[in-house]
Amino acid sequence: MTDLYPSRNGASAALSERRDPTLHGASRGALSIEERARYQRDGFLFFPELLAKGEVATLLKELDALACDPAILASELAVREPKTDTVRSVFAVHRASPAVARLARHPKLLKVVQELLGGAVYVHQSRVNYKSGFDGEGFDWHSDFETWHVEDGMPRMRALSLSLSLTDNNPLNGPLMVIPGSHKHFLSTVGITPPEHYKESLRRQEIGVPTHDQLRFLVERGGIQAPVGAAGSALLFECNVMHGSTGNITPWPRTNVFLVWNSVDNALQEPYAGLPPRPEHIASRDFTPLRPLS
Repeated sequence: MTDLYPSRNGASAALSERRDPTLHGASRGALSIEERARYQRDGFLFFPELLAKGEVATLLKELDALACDPAILASELAVREPKTDTVRSVFAVHRASPAVARLARHPKLLKVVQELLGGAVYVHQSRVNYKSGFDGEGFDWHSDFETWHVEDGMPRMRALSLSLSLTDNNPLNGPLMVIPGSHKHFLSTVGITPPEHYKESLRRQEIGVPTHDQLRFLVERGGIQAPVGAAGSALLFECNVMHGSTGNITPWPRTNVFLVWNSVDNALQEPYAGLPPRPEHIASRDFTPLRPLS
């Protein structure tokens, strides 16, 4: 794995002592040999039809209700677009939506996650991201792990995310883009992270993003892909994969729900930036292992 220093707040100086390989040696069987090899190589897997239409409709109905709930809208759970009052994200949805809670514990999905992360896991974060038609803004290139390490105290790269499409994702409405193989390179970012930085970064991230030269370094080696599909398709990606998305100026909304699982052996410590921990709804410190639905 390549490290490009310096790092913001000096947070990743000891990271080389905490690295893990992408796969962590759990019992095999949930994934094929080819899928495991692809995940090892690219850092992600795409499932075109993970959920049926009825399951997607239930998720979307529950999450849309949360995004209209006055109590949630008045809380820090709801994040607004940087230029409008439109809801951009709602966090901790696995605690408020029974359908998301079930998804986090789906037996087949949980078995895949446990296989990739090497054992028991818990939900580190969940959210729904709305990118409305015509004015939904993008998400700058970033590695989730860089922020989770610096601002949340996640020791190692033993987490992964699921981005599940609740509306059709196409090449034009701001789909998630990923850089294959980028999980093999930890790109430290520069700058000083101010207290309560999350209040601004969740709307528009400017600290903790890579430089143009760092991005060229990754893209020259792996290119860029935008896996797209109908509602119900999903992207499962390693926590250090570089990803981002453009704005949506089409009439077609793009709504995705995100679930992040972390190994219970990788529980959060004090943030490596020396700041107070971010709130529980962004970085959970309930490390109770998930049990699959019976």
